Amino acid sequence: MTVRTDLALGGRWTSLATPEREWLWRNPRISDGERAAVAPGDAFVDAGGGEECFPTLNGPSDHGEVWSQPWSADRDGAARVRAGDLSLRRRLSVDDGVVRASYTIDGPPGASVLHAVHMLLDVGPGARLEVPGRPEALVVEWPERGRTVPSTWPDGDGVPLDVLGPDDGTARCAVVATDRVDVVDGADRLSLRWGVEPGYAAPVSFVVWRNLGGWPKDAPYRSIGVEPLLGAESNLDRAAPDQLAHLDESGRLAWWLEARSSRIRRAAGWGRQG
Repeated sequence: MTVRTDLALGGRWTSLATPEREWLWRNPRISDGERAAVAPGDAFVDAGGGEECFPTLNGPSDHGEVWSQPWSADRDGAARVRAGDLSLRRRLSVDDGVVRASYTIDGPPGASVLHAVHMLLDVGPGARLEVPGRPEALVVEWPERGRTVPSTWPDGDGVPLDVLGPDDGTARCAVVATDRVDVVDGADRLSLRWGVEPGYAAPVSFVVWRNLGGWPKDAPYRSIGVEPLLGAESNLDRAAPDQLAHLDESGRLAWWLEARSSRIRRAAGWGRQG
């Protein structure tokens, strides 16, 4: 598996691929020029790929502050960016087919943050999401913007969050209390795992954005987001203290995300390979 990013464009993940396929979706409605023209403070441009949303996903700054500004490269190959008095550092590595992103956040002790890796995936209408058990889910910005509805996976208050098509004119966004999800699309499986580094404490979850032609109202299109999240809410202003990640007494918090792609083969029935 390989990964490519663009530090000039907000540290954006531009490719997460195997020799067989590309996992990241690109929005055909957004040109390269539109994405490149973004400046800090601009409304979110849904270009696809994987955007770094920090220190919030929704709320006071749309998709956060770091997706719209250039990142700088450290001498050791890591990359960093600032959001006010917070610093976010990312190191990417690939080992034995596993892509690992290691994140370090520095800032005032006790500062509250949310951090989502906003991956939009190129998957077909037969794709599904596999999550162990029936974790709690919070349907956000529903039934209207600013509202939330508690639920249980895979129910997205009337729509199945684990089924990704065909288009039915619905759109739901939910925060799911888990540290793992598998995306199964035909013969391919994308396995995502994440958590805080040893010595730190913070909730983790993932955001599923299941837009099957239900958004935006005036010109709807299809987009599927699977977004590992440091935190348990999408809105920094709305979240309760226990739904937020907090820097420790030294002013630091570290977490990681791993991605692995594998092929599903038919042997004695369907099973996972690798």
